Amino acid sequence: MSMDEDKIALLREPIDRAALTQHVRAGKDGAIVAFDGFVRNESRGRATSYLEYEAYEPMAVVKMKEIVAQIHEKFRIHRMAMVHRLGRLDIGETSVFIAVSAPHRGAAFDACRYAIDSLKKTVPIWKKEYFADGAVWAEGELPPTPPSAKTAS
Repeated sequence: MSMDEDKIALLREPIDRAALTQHVRAGKDGAIVAFDGFVRNESRGRATSYLEYEAYEPMAVVKMKEIVAQIHEKFRIHRMAMVHRLGRLDIGETSVFIAVSAPHRGAAFDACRYAIDSLKKTVPIWKKEYFADGAVWAEGELPPTPPSAKTAS
């Protein structure tokens, strides 16, 4: 299987889950397992208004490609889609979608779980949760501070 057939992307528009699921589907497969992570209306007991996602985009795409390559090495799968939204997302919108096709369901389930767990641990994407009374970066993680512009002396 060539990784050229996998879909890996960061998007600022809604994720087309049906198109990604269809993309990974092939006659040689017997299963597709998908993970659809979407914005819920509460976090830690507080009503959530919306979320914003930021990323260090060049590194995020590289890390996502590394995860997909690892999955092809570790699991007997056919094709993958791994897509994450950036920017503002309202309640119910999909923030991350992963679909894995494989000849057998076990590999598809295992690979999909590995994909989302690895993405959450290693890809530089940060989530800010907005509430009626303020906002916080999720899980205490902050995006890196951009380097200060150098001033002439």
